[in-house]
Amino acid sequence: MERKIRYLKTNLVKPLKNPLVSLSIDDDDVMVLSEHIEEFSQRLVFSLCILITATIACFTDIRQIVKLFQAPAIGIKFLQFAPGEYFFASIKIALFCGILISSPIIIYQIFLYVLPGMTKKERDVLLPMTIGSGLLFVVGLNFSYFFLVPVALKFFISYGSEVVEPFWSFDQYFDFIAVLIFTTGLSFQVPVIQIILGLLGIVSGKKMLSVWKYVIVVSTIIAAIITPSTDPVTQILMASALLTLYIGGSSVVILLEK
Repeated sequence: MERKIRYLKTNLVKPLKNPLVSLSIDDDDVMVLSEHIEEFSQRLVFSLCILITATIACFTDIRQIVKLFQAPAIGIKFLQFAPGEYFFASIKIALFCGILISSPIIIYQIFLYVLPGMTKKERDVLLPMTIGSGLLFVVGLNFSYFFLVPVALKFFISYGSEVVEPFWSFDQYFDFIAVLIFTTGLSFQVPVIQIILGLLGIVSGKKMLSVWKYVIVVSTIIAAIITPSTDPVTQILMASALLTLYIGGSSVVILLEK
């Protein structure tokens, strides 16, 4: 019994500088923890400042950005159905664009924060994955803006052109565009997820390709969920893009396995 007590005193309770405190954390550990908290708060404040600055910059030139969002809606006249609708829609557009513009800097700050705690192998994998994920997100935004949005709007405009006059609420129109663009950008992260699963050894590249029949069904379902429009053309385009990305991601995993 005495031997156990001596062992506990020696190994579990370190000598303390303050004899009045029965249990404390080592000063080095406190200093390291405080440095991590300080660094996190600094990077968080810096990221928020970048986001606010980008949002304000977008709001000062909101008319040009609004024209950019209106461009795909050819022949549509937008109306304001409530007081201040356009003003609040402008704030949402500025915030949306501010997030898109500042996101690379914010992701870079996160990368710098977690970098010291990673091994060289993890850093060699994380850096290309982060860059690839950002590029795929940008490609997804452009694909949605130049292909999905025009096709969806053309379908809606032509569908009821002989019955109703196309007068739309700008706020609802922006919500439609923002959801379609953002969800498309997120859906283009499929290859990144595949590569992570392949590097972790959870699923092999050949196994990914062997289930292509199920992927077609899943891609169609996902396309129907993430696209706010119900027209079949937009869903087919989205499903085709997801299937192409999946096949491309599987091919990259197979190359990495060799």
